[in-house]
Amino acid sequence: MTTLNDLETPCLVLDLSILKRNLKLMTDAMARHPGVVLRPHMKTAKSRDVAMLAAPNFGPITVSTLAEAQYFADAGWIDQIYAVGITPQKLERVAAMNAAGARIKIITDDVEMAGKIAAHPGQIAALVEVDSGEHRGGAVPEGAMAVARALGNKMLGTFTHGGHSYLGRSQAQMEEVAEAERKAVADTAQAMRDAGLKAKIVSMGSSPTALYAKSLEGITEVRAGVYMFGDLFQGQIGTHPLEDIAVTVLASVIGQRPDRGTVLLDAGAMAMSKDRSTEAAPKDFGFGRMLDIDGKPSFGDAIMRRAYQEHGEVVVPGNPSFHIGDKVRVAPNHTCMTVAAHTHYNVVDGGQEVIAVWDRVNHW
Repeated sequence: MTTLNDLETPCLVLDLSILKRNLKLMTDAMARHPGVVLRPHMKTAKSRDVAMLAAPNFGPITVSTLAEAQYFADAGWIDQIYAVGITPQKLERVAAMNAAGARIKIITDDVEMAGKIAAHPGQIAALVEVDSGEHRGGAVPEGAMAVARALGNKMLGTFTHGGHSYLGRSQAQMEEVAEAERKAVADTAQAMRDAGLKAKIVSMGSSPTALYAKSLEGITEVRAGVYMFGDLFQGQIGTHPLEDIAVTVLASVIGQRPDRGTVLLDAGAMAMSKDRSTEAAPKDFGFGRMLDIDGKPSFGDAIMRRAYQEHGEVVVPGNPSFHIGDKVRVAPNHTCMTVAAHTHYNVVDGGQEVIAVWDRVNHW
């Protein structure tokens, strides 16, 4: 039997029991909207084993890289949306995967790019990305019509991402963003239909808006991803309970400074990332929150205040004594960035025994 104490550090720990709770939370939320499909975004997990739980029976998924698209298509998840604006150089790769049996949809908000998609001889279909308030990617609703016309018969519908929901700090604010997101993409799809264009797919989503939307009228599917694992930021904005962070980084104590009230870990910026997303949240958790080996906050708010390349310095309330080699776990600020540094998950189920090792796909 392998336990967490047997593992070399730093490495990822995935608690299956928490993952299942988070998946159920989203499933229950989506059940309020009959007929709307959940298309889980696998950009965080990037794991077939997680997809077996999040998108069972090879249901529809969302991906953020073409490496993910190939990885999941090879395993049987053929209905995908590649949710990053496409470039001309990537069209042939998508067409090749579709020719081999996949059904990968792409997105664009650019009229010129839409023309190139329309002219491509391969099996390619696209959604028009609409800006519903985040102001990252997406055409304004009025400009989306020109993109749709340029796509011609390769246009399948509309797409948006309400990432500005991360700025919400109350249920009312989340509901407001969700409604603006819904209205922008649904109204654009209807305008396209009124103009004689097809808009079969109307796709929106972020974890907060998927959970808090009061109405999904006019929406055919919702995409969400970070809800599966959660993190310190999502816990603070109400995507999941703060204690339900499914992925942590297992680290070892490599030093301590009683005079500074700190402990030094072998998990630094390369294992945790330097994403300080919680700076914008009610509580700043630095570069992560140190937990005990069971994933419990036994040290109070023990916060990684400094992250060097391979060193993490944690300020520990009460200055407890540690031994070199003691194992702890660190909850991440932004789980997507943290897990990207690792090749696999060491899976536990509420305890310290490692019950499985699940791989993940990295890069592009």
